[in-house]
Amino acid sequence: MIDDTRAKRNVAVLVAAQAFLGSQITMIFVIGGLAGQQLSPNVCLATLPISMIVFGSMTTAPWLSPLMQKHGRRAGFLVGALGGLVGAIVCAFALSISNFWVFLIGSYLTGIYMSSQGFFRFAATDTASEAFRPKAISYVMAGGLISAIIGPQLVSVLSSGADATVMRFFPVYLAAMALNVIGMALFFLLDIPKPPLPSVDAPKGRSRWELLTTPRIAVAVICGMVAYALMNLVMTSTPLAVVGCGFQVADASNIVTAHVLAMFAPSFFTGHLIARFGVEKIVGLGMAILAVAGVVALQGVQLGNFYIALILLGLGWNFGFIGATTMLAGAHEPHERGRMQGLNDLLVFGGVTFASLASGGLMNCSGGDAETGWAAVNMAMIPFLALAGGALIWLVMRPKEA
Repeated sequence: MIDDTRAKRNVAVLVAAQAFLGSQITMIFVIGGLAGQQLSPNVCLATLPISMIVFGSMTTAPWLSPLMQKHGRRAGFLVGALGGLVGAIVCAFALSISNFWVFLIGSYLTGIYMSSQGFFRFAATDTASEAFRPKAISYVMAGGLISAIIGPQLVSVLSSGADATVMRFFPVYLAAMALNVIGMALFFLLDIPKPPLPSVDAPKGRSRWELLTTPRIAVAVICGMVAYALMNLVMTSTPLAVVGCGFQVADASNIVTAHVLAMFAPSFFTGHLIARFGVEKIVGLGMAILAVAGVVALQGVQLGNFYIALILLGLGWNFGFIGATTMLAGAHEPHERGRMQGLNDLLVFGGVTFASLASGGLMNCSGGDAETGWAAVNMAMIPFLALAGGALIWLVMRPKEA
């Protein structure tokens, strides 16, 4: 009989880490653009703090993954929590002195944590049996549901009041500091051995260029980039649009909560849908739902429109991104995994960085008011959805023997 006791303990720790530490990302994504809008010398740069978080995550993954390979998961996750802690301290200091550029430095350091969080689902499988692995991943993803509730609601409580200055967000970063300290304590409970060193005669696999020019891999990367980048493009602008259209920060927090719940809740059955209907159909469904989200957003700027559009955005991301990840996982050999996953994350989060930066420019500098900017953000989805849809159709229509 297979004993998964150690794996279940590790999963419990990772679920707690996903729930508590993960809350800081949803918190900061709610207020990052709003704080940036008040601090930045140019409103077109309002979402640059969020771009710096994603850029920090993108540039951290290439060195954090080898660090965990050499020193173990705990060391990597402690480094991530330390980055989140120092990032929150620097951001809080930047708010106190009203300095946009220092705020960007703190945001970049927060990206170190965001990068480490991306490895939680992989760590859940390290000590799990083959039968327990899917459940382990699902449980860790469920931690994201908890963080989707905790983070935005903390923002609503901590940033409420009459203060309209940027210092209203100061308590949010104090809470982020506390969350990272809790996370550091949690990681000492992990029991995951260091991975064995590869043998000298282990197969090397294809080069990065050979992998990227493999049709199925290329389409998987394109669809993954488009799903994640468009989700980030719209979500980053949402707090700016909601507040800019006359609603409260609490309304923006509740909408982001609904969005993040929609991102993670389908994860429990997305895999079953892929197994039953095929990965290409589920990725295509994800892209179609993203398109519908844009259509709903363009119909008006009432709270109902924001809620429905952002819920659809989360669902579309789930089907599109998880489907693309599944497609990618089946298109390379096990010994190519590290090389391909690193390349995929570099490209995906490169696209997300560009999207989060473009989001602020489209929102604040494309028409003069929040409603026009919001429309520009959603219209910008069209060419990228066409790219992903075209690539997916090409892959499906491509002769199997080719």
